Amino acid sequence: MGKLVPDQVKELWQLAAQQNRSSEDCQIAQERLIDTYRNIWQKALCLETHQDLQESILWELGQYMECEDVPEIRRRCQRAVATLKSEWQHKVAQGDRKSIEEFYDESQTTIYELMWWHSLAEDSSPLAYVTALEFAQQQGCRHYLDFGAGVGSGGILFARNGLEVTLADISSPLQRFSQWRLEKRKLSAQCIDLKVESLPNRAFDLVTAMDVFEHLVDPVETINQLSDALTPGGFFFARLASEVDEERPQHIIQDFKPTFEQLKKLGFVQVWQDDWLWGHVVFQKP
Repeated sequence: MGKLVPDQVKELWQLAAQQNRSSEDCQIAQERLIDTYRNIWQKALCLETHQDLQESILWELGQYMECEDVPEIRRRCQRAVATLKSEWQHKVAQGDRKSIEEFYDESQTTIYELMWWHSLAEDSSPLAYVTALEFAQQQGCRHYLDFGAGVGSGGILFARNGLEVTLADISSPLQRFSQWRLEKRKLSAQCIDLKVESLPNRAFDLVTAMDVFEHLVDPVETINQLSDALTPGGFFFARLASEVDEERPQHIIQDFKPTFEQLKKLGFVQVWQDDWLWGHVVFQKP
């Protein structure tokens, strides 16, 4: 079984310290490794008419939003974090579950924010989806749930690589956009509207939650739901960490100790951790 790229990068730097390799050489080698994931991500997400990921994403957004002004689409993407902050401050009452859920179910701005993030224009952390795919392939996983699926990029990646995909989210705008993206690529996935539907029991051998738990009103209850949705021996792949971010007030959870305690209580065992690149962790259900 091959080593995942985060493990290879960690090993690279550890060996470099022993062999007195320069930081510059290590950085070049690291980027070469990450490029293998970047190429997989780009190949999965780019439309047939485009080869550049950022250009493809901007064009795709323009098509969906019925706006042919690509520079304007780019401006909306680049302003999305600030726009979301303003929307949150005007619409959400602190600690009020109803207003939080309504915020996610109404905002179109999240589409711009997530698509820009997935363009890798500002950081490479969306490539953790490729780590999850590689992990799934190594473990023989076939039935995949992306919980808090956002704009559906993870689903596109997994569907292109032959897995049975389910996308779950609370946001109707995000779900409509995800379905449109999948149809445009002639890919199929089941979509679950978490406002009105429950997750099926023992249906998935891999669940991802990519930068989702910091947004949740009740992360512990969500762990219970995901545990029920996983098959025995199934895997939960997530990043359960968040710092206070003044630009992202929608990150309402920073203390994940109760989440980890609930995973332990349910018998989950940690089987892998990326402690070098993006900070994701994998737990296995008993």
